[in-house]
Amino acid sequence: MIGAILVVYNPDLALTERLLTRLYGQTEEVIIIDNSPKPHSFKKVIEHYTYLHFPENIGIAAAHNAGLIHLLKLGCEYAILLDQDSLIPTDMVFNLSSLLKASKTMKQDIVAIGPRIHCSFSDKNVRSLVQREVFDYEQLVGVTQIIASGMMIDLSAIDEVGLKDESLFIDGVDHEWCWRARSMGLSIARAKQVEMLHRLGDSRSKFIGVTYKVGAPIRLYYQFRNILLLSRRPYVPTYWKVRCLFFMPIRLFLNSVMQTNKRKRLVYMVRGIWDGLLGRSGAYNKHWHH
Repeated sequence: MIGAILVVYNPDLALTERLLTRLYGQTEEVIIIDNSPKPHSFKKVIEHYTYLHFPENIGIAAAHNAGLIHLLKLGCEYAILLDQDSLIPTDMVFNLSSLLKASKTMKQDIVAIGPRIHCSFSDKNVRSLVQREVFDYEQLVGVTQIIASGMMIDLSAIDEVGLKDESLFIDGVDHEWCWRARSMGLSIARAKQVEMLHRLGDSRSKFIGVTYKVGAPIRLYYQFRNILLLSRRPYVPTYWKVRCLFFMPIRLFLNSVMQTNKRKRLVYMVRGIWDGLLGRSGAYNKHWHH
């Protein structure tokens, strides 16, 4: 049995309904976790689903965990995680679950698999410049991490790997779980022939010919803080630590000088760096007032 976990936050209803229409019938269970202040109904496009509403916004990690625990109680074998900015093909769940099942017979310890990501902003397939491929086997390529949306998890691995790290709240949650699994000798894979459309970031900007992602100011707090928190952990890849720490001053400059809301962005980044250095985690409003 396969269950889907869709996390939404102030969703674009047209986009979310389009995703649910594609998802309908692909899984036996659908859990919608809503971190928005006001509740939403999706009955227009999907009849049977479990709806969990957290108006105080518990973050992506806690939302995933609520869904994963629910699916484990229902006896599901696999869970597919999705967010509102993705659009999946109508056979994605079948294809990913088939590859996970096949990997079991080949005695490969693959605990999570994701599709190739096609970014709707750049209209290009997302490729990491530094992430090395761990293994290459027919339909699968082993990788160090995959993003949460489109990630299918073998739920039997939760006992060993554990749930998502709620202390991170949002940014880096998906990667941290993958790295933790890999530090235990387990594998993460990407399907070569399965592609998903996904929007990365809120918008794009260019500086001296280089395009970079622009997110909401509050996200900068979590991004900067979580880089500093994760950089202390031994199982986090060295290349990731070096790259993120190297680009931190550049991102600080771009987001405080080249964007609108300069002061607001700078405040969030400085607070993120401060809390990261102090080792503070959890939700922003635990430590600061908006």
